[in-house]
Amino acid sequence: MPPEKRIGILISFSGQGGVERMVTNLAQGFVQQGFAVDMLLIKAKGEHLANIPPQVNVIKMKAQHNLTCLPELVAYMKQRPPQAMLVAKHRAIRMAVIARWLSGARLRLVGRLGTTVSGALAGQSVLRKMLWHWDMRLFYRWIDALIAVSQGVREDVLAITGVAPDKVVVANNPVIVPDIAAKAQQAAPHSWLTAKDCPVVLAAGRFTRQKDFATLLDALAIVNGTRPCRLIILGEGKLRHDLEQQVARLGLQAQVAMPGFTDNPYAYMARADLFVLSSRWEGSPNVLKEALSLGVPVVAADCPSGPRQILQDGKYGPLVPMGDASQLAQAMLATLAAPLPAARLREAVRDYTLEASSAAYLKVLGAA
Repeated sequence: MPPEKRIGILISFSGQGGVERMVTNLAQGFVQQGFAVDMLLIKAKGEHLANIPPQVNVIKMKAQHNLTCLPELVAYMKQRPPQAMLVAKHRAIRMAVIARWLSGARLRLVGRLGTTVSGALAGQSVLRKMLWHWDMRLFYRWIDALIAVSQGVREDVLAITGVAPDKVVVANNPVIVPDIAAKAQQAAPHSWLTAKDCPVVLAAGRFTRQKDFATLLDALAIVNGTRPCRLIILGEGKLRHDLEQQVARLGLQAQVAMPGFTDNPYAYMARADLFVLSSRWEGSPNVLKEALSLGVPVVAADCPSGPRQILQDGKYGPLVPMGDASQLAQAMLATLAAPLPAARLREAVRDYTLEASSAAYLKVLGAA
């Protein structure tokens, strides 16, 4: 296929994150639009590998690290430069800029920013923040364009880097894909979802400080003082032990289940009575959109960034202050008592389809 019909994607598949899932969806969208796709994997591990479309040319880099993949990336750009390259995550963006300098390749380079850097660096040392900001200012000026997954992410990167505003474009994540509805119809994966004797709340994400499941557990304890309720948290991570200890301390062993990572959260989601996002920061939380696409009522922390944009200032679900268990509990109780109709909730995410998102990305890549 001619080079003008080929897109390169540089990413590290390093776990169970939403970035890998979104990039896999984008690759499918590019293929459907008639493009050949080279996916260069700095790391190649995790459940999402199995979902890469078979039409995609997967190139697993031997170096398996951002700092040592440079020779392979330079060789690729010299020998097989695509029309444009989409680069996900900051460290990969830095390597792609250096590789283009060294290779002399003429290709359009577009970075993708999936989270608010200021939120991710909150609580870090002043020196770490300075170094990270300096790194972004140094390299992002050489990118042809940056795709931000929400308006909040765009504003954050502009404030940090000072790059020209017309260089940073908001493009929605390709969240609503055809197989969500099909997977949602699969058998109920937990007994709490089959014969309900009380509402079931769902949350999902890595067990890290970012997702702040600790505040959600505190809120559940408050909710149970008024209305019996159960909580299922899907995911894994380094804070599992801490969360399990908190569950025991709150006496919630019979009300909380943490079954681990699943490649089909939609079978849980479609049967839940409420989905809660308790994060301290996000870019544009995909799980929130997925829940809305299935008509599930939601409550979200008003974190930077994404929830306010997705929920349109609370039109499609309550927004509560981050880390406030009391207000989160009150919003959960109010939503369980008077949920919005499913059809109205689906309206919130009609712009996050695979087709619309892929077309927006291709336009920024200069390939539309």
